[in-house]
Amino acid sequence: MRKVKDFYYKKAKKNKYPARSVYKLEEALNKHKFIRRGDSVLDLGCCPGSWSLYASEVVGEKGIVVGVDIQEVEASPRSGGSEIIWLRHNIMKPEMIVEVRKIRPAFRVLISDLAPRTTGNRWADHQQSMILVRQTLALASELLLPKGNYYCKAFQGEDYPEFVKEAGELFDKVKTVKPKSSRVESREVFVLGMGFRGK
Repeated sequence: MRKVKDFYYKKAKKNKYPARSVYKLEEALNKHKFIRRGDSVLDLGCCPGSWSLYASEVVGEKGIVVGVDIQEVEASPRSGGSEIIWLRHNIMKPEMIVEVRKIRPAFRVLISDLAPRTTGNRWADHQQSMILVRQTLALASELLLPKGNYYCKAFQGEDYPEFVKEAGELFDKVKTVKPKSSRVESREVFVLGMGFRGK
């Protein structure tokens, strides 16, 4: 485990990303192609900014990325990447949708690496994770364009299968992704929804 951590940590540092988590997005994207050139991307829980930075490179100068987090993010877009608009906001508050729609009414892709502050209590951590991911799914239903895509972190547990079922009602395809860069002992997985059916 330590070797894996060191490898991705050093790789992120070398490539000038704020966190190793960027490779959890890159790996899934290389395989499933859910973000494309020119796309609009909404990144929920974006701090410290790695996913937004990577997404901006993928969508290129004709795309746009909006990153939302309760913490301030100060990361400059990389060369050749799209504009990134950072919003300091709480995704649980309804006003967030209003603020996001001032920038863009809907997005092609919604991504989220959000996780609760873990306590070590597996049940409690899973429940807190489910609150967050259900909120991202609710926001996807409000802010995704028809045929849009969704990629979100979740902690596995007793309510996880039900959540996947809920996502399946909104998307043509839903699958669980476990990137190699995610620690083996971690219960985190990512839910990928492709082809949003619209309201």
